[in-house]
Amino acid sequence: MPEALIHLLIIAGAASALMVALWLVQRARRDASLVDAGWAFGIGAGAVLLLALGGGDPTRRVVAGALIAVWSLRLTVHLVRDRVIGKPEDGRYQELRRRWGARANVWFFVFFQFQALLVVVFTTPFLVIATDTAAFGGSGDWAGILIWVVALGGEALADRELAAWRRDPANRGRTCRAGLWRYSRHPNYFGEWLHWFAYVALAAASPWMGVTWLVPALLLFLLLKVTGIPPTEARALASRGDDYRAYQRTTSAFIPWFPKRDPTPTESP
Repeated sequence: MPEALIHLLIIAGAASALMVALWLVQRARRDASLVDAGWAFGIGAGAVLLLALGGGDPTRRVVAGALIAVWSLRLTVHLVRDRVIGKPEDGRYQELRRRWGARANVWFFVFFQFQALLVVVFTTPFLVIATDTAAFGGSGDWAGILIWVVALGGEALADRELAAWRRDPANRGRTCRAGLWRYSRHPNYFGEWLHWFAYVALAAASPWMGVTWLVPALLLFLLLKVTGIPPTEARALASRGDDYRAYQRTTSAFIPWFPKRDPTPTESP
């Protein structure tokens, strides 16, 4: 394990350097939105490096590397297209820039380095998988692949449904209730959270498996209380008002479930 920890320190240095570079770009562009894509890319690159350097079962390392690489590539490309290219700065970062005022660049530097720290935290499950010498093929391994397929498929579908909804001018000012968005206000967040249990399952045979629970636990807290649902819903209420309030009354916030009857129906604009 000491050698594996050295590998983790290498990733920490690389993640910090990546975030410094992205911070310099945001300083020039006055747009911090690219930090999210950098976070997704950093996790994928760091995880693949850990798995390549590890001494655990080769098949498990290859499978885990393929899964996290596909996740990272899909999410990075999606975030660049959705939030960076030809788009204004994400509303969350506009609000932080306004709140921080003249010291915004200093605080954004701290924020970007915190994202580098999160990259390290989110690669820790792969430190466990990379050192797991148990032969691949147990029930946990197949369960992990199944969880990954369901979670990533659901997340990608939710992203496509929302993008298609936004492209239709008739839907301007209205809340998407198409497909998975009928059953959860944030099906993309749910799929992202569920996806991390794939690596918990892949590490099921390792004595260090408990470490892998850190990421889904931390991500759940961030999504429910910090950077996920609260700011997203605050912006939705500001832009869509009563239509989004009606959506909140009828639709599960996170875990997909059947919609409820609205006790106080409101016509959508």
